[in-house]
Amino acid sequence: MAVALAGTVGAMSAQAQEATSARQSPAGTVRSTWNDVSLLADSQQSTATTDGKSSLPDAPAPAVNSTTDPPAKPADAANPDGQYGKQPKRILGIVPNYRAVSANTHLPPLTFKSAMWLATQDTFDYSDFIFVAGLAGVSMAGKSEPTFGQGAQGYGKYYWHVFVDGGIENYMTEAIVPAVTREDPRYYTMGKGGFFKRTSYAVTRLLITRTNSGKSTMNLSEIVGAGAAAGIGNTYYPAQYNPWVKTYQRWGTQVGLDGVFNVLKEFWPDIDEAVFHGKY
Repeated sequence: MAVALAGTVGAMSAQAQEATSARQSPAGTVRSTWNDVSLLADSQQSTATTDGKSSLPDAPAPAVNSTTDPPAKPADAANPDGQYGKQPKRILGIVPNYRAVSANTHLPPLTFKSAMWLATQDTFDYSDFIFVAGLAGVSMAGKSEPTFGQGAQGYGKYYWHVFVDGGIENYMTEAIVPAVTREDPRYYTMGKGGFFKRTSYAVTRLLITRTNSGKSTMNLSEIVGAGAAAGIGNTYYPAQYNPWVKTYQRWGTQVGLDGVFNVLKEFWPDIDEAVFHGKY
């Protein structure tokens, strides 16, 4: 009886021990796993900070905000003092200025098509009709062609003669003759220096210009072109006993006007900045 009781107690004790072991094993497993993770993390941290250098990838550089942080523009080596002598397309927003080139600017040669378009712009620009109206009024007041008469009819004759004179001169000096002589008909601004130096430069550009290769040469485009235009005028002006005098007068007038416009183009950027604060 005693032996049987002892066996029964022993069996119950064994079952209780197994149940206790089963209840404790999950916790033990969790603690073991946590310890392994902690050791692994410590090992990675130790490796990452070896010799004071991090083995983690570098953080990406902050993105540049194109609105608040615009990229810096490289300095213009050809124009280190800034945009002096920068020529607009129009003077006072009205007078065409297509032939003027900003200071220290190098442009490729004009094609014949581009040169013809340049002359067309100068001839048929809306402001040119106003300019011609003024010149026609001056000519009529001075009675440069008495046979034209006075009044509206006389003014009309002066007007279309002056317009045709200027148009032919534009095409001859800006496109046709430059195509033959391989010259650049544009005005290259000096843009910097004293008043007399720049004025002298502007006036002498009537006699000196650039070839298509950039070398200095005699300005045959201006001299020959304006002379040819004045000579062509003899075909539509009234016959005179001294036609050569009128031819020289027209030639001198065209060249003189081109010289005045050269000076205006040279100093216009300065005038615009000083008087109009860069508005134009």
